[in-house]
Amino acid sequence: MQIGIIAAQGRLPLLIAKELKEKGFKIATIGLEQLASDELRDVSDIFQSINIGQAGKIIDFLKKNNIKELILTGKFPKNLIFQREKIKPDLKAMKMLFSASLRGDNELLKLIDKELQKEGIKIVEIGKICPELLTPEGILTKRKPTKDEWSDIEYGFKIAKKIGELDIGQTVVVKEKSVIAVEAIEGTDETILRAGKYVSNFTVVKTSKPQQELKLDPPVAGMDTIIIMREAKASVLAVEAGRSLLVEREALIKKANELNIAVVGVSHS
Repeated sequence: MQIGIIAAQGRLPLLIAKELKEKGFKIATIGLEQLASDELRDVSDIFQSINIGQAGKIIDFLKKNNIKELILTGKFPKNLIFQREKIKPDLKAMKMLFSASLRGDNELLKLIDKELQKEGIKIVEIGKICPELLTPEGILTKRKPTKDEWSDIEYGFKIAKKIGELDIGQTVVVKEKSVIAVEAIEGTDETILRAGKYVSNFTVVKTSKPQQELKLDPPVAGMDTIIIMREAKASVLAVEAGRSLLVEREALIKKANELNIAVVGVSHS
């Protein structure tokens, strides 16, 4: 079995690569320059570092190594799209960017998916290959949300789905049914820290966008999320069960228990 990985920031690409190796996959990895960890070289059968803007080179690598199935994984700083000097877009990338009617995450990822499909390359869901990474439903920590926090979770999910419909972000921060912060270009961590400048003991809600294909951009929470929440003095993390990924779940829950942070997986209809 063979599979390709396009890896951006964070530990998730490395963890997925290790999981896939254990499952018997041969891995061809593209590490995005200035984003992906060099540790991926050691767990990949084939590895090449390529600038994110070199769409033609990326496709050539995948075709040369006969990659038919591909995983996109890792944290991608949204502001990079405005830093052309760093992403160095080639002609193919420029055509894709200018063909986008909108510049939201979902729109751009769909364009990438469409381009890869033309080349006979299929993007696959991480959760289908590594279901053990999916967030389970229920209270995952010793501490349970209070009645008021459950109200904030319910309210936060409604708001998060609404901003998701507009392709803005996946995360909202709520306290006493007031929206404290909404994720946009800065990403989840900065959204949480921004909320912490105004309130404490608040609820962080992270969901998938209603129109979102999970093979392209599944919501992810990990140890970094919990550490950032401690810094911002947040008290509850609620993530969408079955449609989000919890990275290093056991370690995350252990740390959340130490910090008295409640973590819950919530199904949202």
